[in-house]
Amino acid sequence: MAEQDIQTRIIAMLKQETIQLWIPPYTTETGEAGHEQMQELAVKYSQVLGFPQPDMETALEEIRLQAVRRGSGNKTFKETNIANLDFILPKKGHKRRHNIKSKLDITAQDLINKIKEECELKHIKLIVNGKVLSPDKRLDEQNVKNNSKIMVLKLSEPEIKKEIMEVEEKMRSNEESVQRVQKGFQILSERDGSEDPMTTPFLEIADQKGNPIQIPLDKKKALILAMGFHEKGRALMKQKEYNEALFYLLQAEDEFRKCNSALLTTVDNYAVLQLDIVWCYRALEALTCLTDCKQRLQQAENCFLKCYGEGQTRLQKIKGNTGGEGVLFLRLYLLQSLLVYLDGKENQAIKKLKQCEELYNQLSLDQEKMNQLLSMGFTEQDARLGLRACRGNVEAAVMHITLRRTEREEIKQREKNRRRQRLEAINTLVELGYNKKSAANALHKAHGDLDEAYRILLDSSEASSSRTPQPDIDRQTKVDQIVSFGFQREEVEVALSLVEDDQAQAIQLLLDNQGIIPAVLRPPPAPSSAPSSAPSSSSDEPSTSSEDLTACGTSSPDSELVNEVLECIPQHEEDYLDVNLEEEAELIALMRSYLEKNAAVSI
Repeated sequence: MAEQDIQTRIIAMLKQETIQLWIPPYTTETGEAGHEQMQELAVKYSQVLGFPQPDMETALEEIRLQAVRRGSGNKTFKETNIANLDFILPKKGHKRRHNIKSKLDITAQDLINKIKEECELKHIKLIVNGKVLSPDKRLDEQNVKNNSKIMVLKLSEPEIKKEIMEVEEKMRSNEESVQRVQKGFQILSERDGSEDPMTTPFLEIADQKGNPIQIPLDKKKALILAMGFHEKGRALMKQKEYNEALFYLLQAEDEFRKCNSALLTTVDNYAVLQLDIVWCYRALEALTCLTDCKQRLQQAENCFLKCYGEGQTRLQKIKGNTGGEGVLFLRLYLLQSLLVYLDGKENQAIKKLKQCEELYNQLSLDQEKMNQLLSMGFTEQDARLGLRACRGNVEAAVMHITLRRTEREEIKQREKNRRRQRLEAINTLVELGYNKKSAANALHKAHGDLDEAYRILLDSSEASSSRTPQPDIDRQTKVDQIVSFGFQREEVEVALSLVEDDQAQAIQLLLDNQGIIPAVLRPPPAPSSAPSSAPSSSSDEPSTSSEDLTACGTSSPDSELVNEVLECIPQHEEDYLDVNLEEEAELIALMRSYLEKNAAVSI
């Protein structure tokens, strides 16, 4: 078990027994350890937890020192603004943990120099909360606080430039990737379906039956962005790139919070997101934030209960089966078992683990049955999802998969027809003299009713201004005016093209980017084709699922960005339920070994 996990177990036991290591008899008035009492604790906890006594002694002393330093450091910080900083050095040839006193208004380079001098190191870099500190920036500007823990990485001479370049390149790459993902999904979220459905990718929020859900435009945009970031994160999770995945998942959470809170508690997307975030924490061995993880799992559990109903009765009514969602509950119970174990509650951990093992056995698939379905031409994903949905019954799985395929094709066709009819209605209104955007907005308000949309346009105070305008003859005037403010003509042209010639928005865009439009926002040199794809959907109804989307080639200048984000969207609407259970099996075995070891020690 990792050192931090051992300390977490000990801290939980200390809390249960209300033992305070920073006061007598465990710490003397001079700040030294009470050796006899600490020795007794080490023996006792070694027997209870099943770890070697020397490991217990080391961990207890480290916890005691941290508590003592924190207590005195907090007082000192309030009085003098001098912070207490813990830093962890490379193991080889050095004491592992050190402590340093420092103000936080100094640069990271100043702190680097102090550590170098104290520990006789030449080339190092500092990491706080997973981020490399910039040497030229102040500590407090980089979220370094009193009692912060700092990781010190030692570099050899040739590695210095290489390491710095790699870190900077990765940061630039990550930032650009996030910007591109956000921009791509923003483009999709802002399209109103008035373009040709055969050539233009378009996303819409729909229920399980493919019926569009009418929600305010700002909420729709936030929801599509949230789902987009979630899918990007899930794609990275499948590649076991958990650090990068976590970043996108947290971005998704920010977007979800902009949505109606009632919507988040009636569909399972947000619950699945919370589950995915904690699963990433587990993979990164970052479960020391127990309170945060517990809260996220509780949110997920409450949401599943509301969405699926008691005993998943509501889910059964909507989908006709509940087998697929079992993988979500398996992860939920597994993570709950791990957290209560780390909190020192072994009996609860054992109960949860038994629940996990029972569910795991139900979800594990017979390879012979899988082969039967594969020999019939079904994909591995369809076979796995079908067998789980039908509790391992091959005949029922065949019917289930076939029915789901038929339903998907019907939804696709229905959507194509609906969008074609919408486009025809918009063209009819355009022929009557209204511009495309006004026509599309009116149709949206009229829920697709052409006559009602026409009445809305007639009654609108903006009806006269909605008539198709004459060609914009003064675009050059706009360019000249903005150029006169000191911007480069080429950048002005790009800015205007991005905001549909809105002069005020173009100026703001240039100001926000110091007069140079970044590459991520610029139209790509050549458009490419977008794949046919669809975001994953909730199992609930109504849900925040996205409609199936057919995207043929598009000549839009934003097509490259759109194509990139569409690759994040899985083809199958239940892709988020398709898990091979390998990681789950490993965690179950690990938890079982911990609990059996402790049980043997207790006996």
